[in-house]
Amino acid sequence: MKKSKSVRSSEVIMTQLVLPTHTNSLDTVFGGTVMSWIDVAAAIAAQRHSNSEVVTASIDQLNFVAPIKKGWVVNLMASVNYVSRTSMEVGVRVMAENPKTSEYFHTASAYLTFVAIGADGKPCEVPALAPETDIEKRRFFAAEMRRKQRLMNR
Repeated sequence: MKKSKSVRSSEVIMTQLVLPTHTNSLDTVFGGTVMSWIDVAAAIAAQRHSNSEVVTASIDQLNFVAPIKKGWVVNLMASVNYVSRTSMEVGVRVMAENPKTSEYFHTASAYLTFVAIGADGKPCEVPALAPETDIEKRRFFAAEMRRKQRLMNR
């Protein structure tokens, strides 16, 4: 495996302004739009960690906890939680901000698995992950358990 990298080195904070084109008849964001933003933020984190192209292999269950309204700001925080030989689990937390009240709302979270792709178009090895903080270590071990469950469910 390549030299290890810290979680911090590939973290992503992506911000989106909710425009009318992102919303449904209730003036809340389409779920598919949020899913797309989650996939993009996670892919950037996976690319930063692996220094290669990546493809989305899976997304775990996605629950929409609260609506996101037109005119609000959406912050997506993505970080690599766990790596295997060629794959990575990336966690994404979606927070909505009402700019008029400065209130923040947790609206969704998801875990995605990405596979790094080499120049030959085949999966390639990724650097190990070196969790440093207690939170990063907790996420690493929880992700390891989720990976085992995913493999059992194949």
